Amino acid sequence: MNARIALVAVSLALSVLIGLTLRGGGDTKSAEKRLVIGFSMDTLKEARWQRDRDYFVAKAKALGAEVLVQSANSDDTRQMQDVQALLSAGVSVLVIVPHNGDAMKKAVELAHEQHVPVIAYDRLITGTDLDLYVSFDPVRIGEVQAQYLVDHLGAQKRIVRIHGANTDQNAHFMKQGQDKVLQPLIASKALMIVHEDWAENWKPEQAKKITNAAITKHGKTIDAVLAANDGTAGGAIQALTEEGLAGKIVVTGQDAELVACQRIAQGSQLMTIYKPLEKLAATAAELAVKLALGRPVVAKGSLNNGKVDVPAVLLDVVVVDKDNLKSTVVKDGFHAEKDVFP
Repeated sequence: MNARIALVAVSLALSVLIGLTLRGGGDTKSAEKRLVIGFSMDTLKEARWQRDRDYFVAKAKALGAEVLVQSANSDDTRQMQDVQALLSAGVSVLVIVPHNGDAMKKAVELAHEQHVPVIAYDRLITGTDLDLYVSFDPVRIGEVQAQYLVDHLGAQKRIVRIHGANTDQNAHFMKQGQDKVLQPLIASKALMIVHEDWAENWKPEQAKKITNAAITKHGKTIDAVLAANDGTAGGAIQALTEEGLAGKIVVTGQDAELVACQRIAQGSQLMTIYKPLEKLAATAAELAVKLALGRPVVAKGSLNNGKVDVPAVLLDVVVVDKDNLKSTVVKDGFHAEKDVFP
C-alpha cells in the first residue's frame, strides 16, 4: 500500500481536534503530467448515481484530472473486472462505489499492490486496509429517519422495516442508527416491528414484495413503513396503493429523488433525506486529487470496516418533507419547482 496513515493531534484552547492524515505516494512528477482517477461505480441505473458521476467528473476536470468511469450494473464479478481495467489503464487513485463492500476488499488489495490509494465513495468497503471513506454519515441517516417516523406516528405504532441491500455496509450502518431510536421503544412496548426484511440490491420490486408479505400477514393494521431509501419507498407505496393505503401510512425515504419529492408533495410519502450530492462528489474529487499527488488529507472521523478504523470524511444531511421542499431541493437547484409540483 502506498498510503501512510498517521494520527494528527492539534491542541486548541478549549478542545482537541484529532484528525487522520493520509498521504498518497507513487511517482508525483508522472502523476502531475497525467493525473487520472479511476471511478468504479456499482450502477448508473438510478438518477442519483448519474448525478454523482457528473458532479465528480466536472470537479475533477476543474482540478486538472481526467476521470475514467466504469459501471458494473450491480454485478460483483463485473466490478472486479472494471477495477482491473482501471488499474491497467494506469490510474493514479481509485474511487469505488462498491456493489458489495466485502467483495471489493480484493479490489483494494490489487490497487495497493500497484501503489494506488483507494477511496470508498458513499459505501464502505469492509475487511481491508482501506485508505479513505467519503460519505454522508450513514448512522446519522438511520437515526434521523427513525426519529422522524416516531415523531409523526399516532398512538398505534405497528411498523414494517425495509432495509437496504444486505451486501451494502451502509444499509447495516443505517439500521444501527435506526436501532438507537427504535430499540428503547420496542423494549417498552411503545412500538412494534411487525415485519422486516432486506431488499436485495435496493430494488423497488423487492420492497414491494416485502410490503405485500407484511399486508398478507397483518392485514391493513400497519401504521408505517420505515423504508431505507426512495427506491424501496416507491416499491412499498406501490403495494400500499394496491390496497388503498397510500397516503394513510407513514413512509420514509432517502436520496431526495424527483419521484420521491413528487410523492411527498402529493402526500403518499412523508419524508426523504436530502444529501447534497454536488458537495459529496466535489469533496471526493478534491481528496482523490490530493491523494494522487501525495498531498496531506485530514479526516476528522473514522468508521470500523471489520479490520481497521478507516479514516472518514462524513458530511451532514437534511430532512425534507412537504414543509421545506421549496427551501431545500428546489432552492438548491437539485430539482426544478415545476417538476416537483407538476
